[in-house]
Amino acid sequence: MSSMIKIGIVDDHPLLRDGVTMALKKIADFQVVGQGGSADDALEIAARFAPNVLLMDVNMPGDSFAAVRAISASSPAVKILMLTVSESIEDAYSALEAGAQGYALKGISGRELVQAIRNVAGGETFITPRLASKLLGSFRQYAGDKQKVELTHREEQVIREVSKGLTNREVAIKLELCEKTIKHYMTNVMYKLRVRNRTQAVAAVRRHWESDHIPGLCGALQRRDLNGNIKQNNGT
Repeated sequence: MSSMIKIGIVDDHPLLRDGVTMALKKIADFQVVGQGGSADDALEIAARFAPNVLLMDVNMPGDSFAAVRAISASSPAVKILMLTVSESIEDAYSALEAGAQGYALKGISGRELVQAIRNVAGGETFITPRLASKLLGSFRQYAGDKQKVELTHREEQVIREVSKGLTNREVAIKLELCEKTIKHYMTNVMYKLRVRNRTQAVAAVRRHWESDHIPGLCGALQRRDLNGNIKQNNGT
């Protein structure tokens, strides 16, 4: 990484975005290379400018978590620091799980933000201190709770198709069910997995598919590989 840290800023509040931009431009080794106000803008800025650090809000037009996941997969050199008013542990967990390297609240001081950006640019993780302990507790609770989740055979079928990128309508056609029925199954899946959207549901269930040594989430999930093929109990 060069001595200059390139930064992208994505927030749907222009006044705040401009304020952060002006503050960061005063830092000698910081260069703001792009600004935007939506998840789609974040994708474009990451692809076009390849910033060292991309500041992103959680709540803005589009699916921020999906954008984080896509950027992390396609542009791993772009480090993402969420800058948001959301103190939700679920939001923080979802962002970090999707690939963000940091989670900072907008009440952070200018000096703290600069340090957070430097940490993230250097490959370290930054989490607003008062959220850190809560987040750790949430991780531990989640690790225990996820072992108790059980999906029915039909729910598993539906989430498998959704994980391939199919819409509810496409899944309904493939499984010869009504679109409303698919939506019902997805609602059940998200409730059981304690997630808020399809992206989080797919991410959560893939962890179980890829870690079949973990008990729970119904035997069917443990005995199938990522292609849906049945695996023998001896792991072959």
